Amino acid sequence: MNFEPDYVTSQTDDIVISACQAFLDDDDNDAACGYYLRIENNSDDTIQILGKDFSITDDRGNNFYDNSEGFKGEIPELEPGEYFEFASLAPLSAAQAVLYGSCKIVKEKYNQIQNIKIPAVTLISGSQPKGALN
Repeated sequence: MNFEPDYVTSQTDDIVISACQAFLDDDDNDAACGYYLRIENNSDDTIQILGKDFSITDDRGNNFYDNSEGFKGEIPELEPGEYFEFASLAPLSAAQAVLYGSCKIVKEKYNQIQNIKIPAVTLISGSQPKGALN
């Protein structure tokens, strides 16, 4: 049985964010639960993705909050038509959780920070088949 991720997508102006659960290789866990984001710049302007502001809330009411600059130390700059992909582990201590929030971008032309919605993604822990995101 192959794992096929269920992508959810949201669009704000000409910026599209697709997200899904990902099963990533981890030294301590063969199939650790994580998430995957793909940010597409479909605008006519260069953008920088300054950071993220999201929460992961599990079915026990635990909450993990990440309001940090960049993506593992990188602040991507995207020309029109380019995209950026990011995957990371999710700190789950329950069977299920939801990731939601936004990414902060700045369009070069306007020099204004804008929040772009990340679509809500359901994360399910447990041993699952590994996907293509390793």
